[in-house]
Amino acid sequence: MALYLVQHGKSLPKDADPEKGLSGEGMEEVKRIAERALQHEILVSVVRHSGKKRARQTAEILAEALQPEKGVEAAEGLKPLDDVTVCAETVSPGDNVMLVGHLPFMERMAGYLTTGNPDQSVIQFRNGGIVCLDEDADKGWTIRWAMLPRYA
Repeated sequence: MALYLVQHGKSLPKDADPEKGLSGEGMEEVKRIAERALQHEILVSVVRHSGKKRARQTAEILAEALQPEKGVEAAEGLKPLDDVTVCAETVSPGDNVMLVGHLPFMERMAGYLTTGNPDQSVIQFRNGGIVCLDEDADKGWTIRWAMLPRYA
């Protein structure tokens, strides 16, 4: 069982799309990573996203491939500067939740869960990449693996 953290795919510049939706390249990369995740039989119960267009689009592409039983939903607390400690209180590896959001939130969340310090960098996220964390009763949260679009 795991928690999956995903930075949204590459987005369009604000002058091309004021809501900064996914670019064509971003869509293709997220589709590739979703297909690779499906090949590895990654089980996700729900995909939650920040509500921003690029995160929603990323979540929808991932959910189309992974078919989470509870679908896709917008969630509070996943915006770039939101407090990771609030979100961390709501996650459990047994839930197999995938969170789709933004930097610096995702990097801060990984740092907080693995070290207790949101300012401690433990992994560098990439657009459309998936970072899998798992919690051990004795060791706490650890990074189990990461999957990057350029290798998918």
